[in-house]
Amino acid sequence: MIKARLGVPDLVSNSYFPAIAAVELGFFKREGVDAEIDLIYPSNRTFECLRNRRVDFVAAPAHSVLAAFPNWKGAKLIASVGQGTYWLLIMNRKLGIAPGDLDALKGLRIGAAPFVELSFRQLLIDEGYVLERDNIQIVEVPGAKEPGVSFGIAAAQALEADKLDGFWANGLGAETAIRAGVGSVVLDVRRGLGPAAAFDYTFPALVTSEAALAADPELIAAGVRAITAAQAALRADVRLATKVGEALFPAAEAAMIADVIQRDLPYYAPHISEKSFAGLNRFAAGFGLLTAPAKYEDVVTSEFRPIWDEVSAP
Repeated sequence: MIKARLGVPDLVSNSYFPAIAAVELGFFKREGVDAEIDLIYPSNRTFECLRNRRVDFVAAPAHSVLAAFPNWKGAKLIASVGQGTYWLLIMNRKLGIAPGDLDALKGLRIGAAPFVELSFRQLLIDEGYVLERDNIQIVEVPGAKEPGVSFGIAAAQALEADKLDGFWANGLGAETAIRAGVGSVVLDVRRGLGPAAAFDYTFPALVTSEAALAADPELIAAGVRAITAAQAALRADVRLATKVGEALFPAAEAAMIADVIQRDLPYYAPHISEKSFAGLNRFAAGFGLLTAPAKYEDVVTSEFRPIWDEVSAP
């Protein structure tokens, strides 16, 4: 059995769940691959480990690839782990901020992870806000850099401890804050709460390096098949999410993960469309992450399209 390593920037999370489920539910093993999960935070560092061949695959925000692979050189997008921008804005419930009310963010501290925060910045810019003028503070989340810590859970804990006014993070972190009675949803771009254009800023991608693909193309194809199979299995039986959660998560998060994944199921498709790639590149270019034109066919691996097409297109 071939050994492989999968890097993720967040583990106790729904963001990259089909990838970790592919390992835990045995879909990699079914492909003859003994895969291990590496939690490597933040996402730019996860991709540095891919560039340095410490890991064979990364499941992480697509735009963060550019932190380690300038202008996409040396990286390949091999599948979508999920469609669309996938973070939510959760604000302290006691502030009484209505869903979609961005004016109410002025003067407040909002936690977000490195590179993840760029999507929140762009959303505010697109809606006409200037962070300095409007005193919207995007800050680091206390404790998020500690070894083994998962970002969304750290953000929910910081909100409960009044160390933040809100956070931009994954659905499991959001659910944790909501169930604790301290958080409320202000933005959820995936489900239409927020500007429509923000959906195509980025997406959770399965990525490999050109070097890894050249060295063992069958291993990389096996990874795509494993993630695609995990997406399909979760769509067919969301209770599998609890099985994965009980194996990898603390008890409280394991108990709620199936409810969070249930909401994500409509976005579990491996296809990377030209529209998504174009939106990703516009977003990345706006922050100087992309400095040269990029063609879909040079970055997205067309040879894996038959694997994607084994499931229904989104």
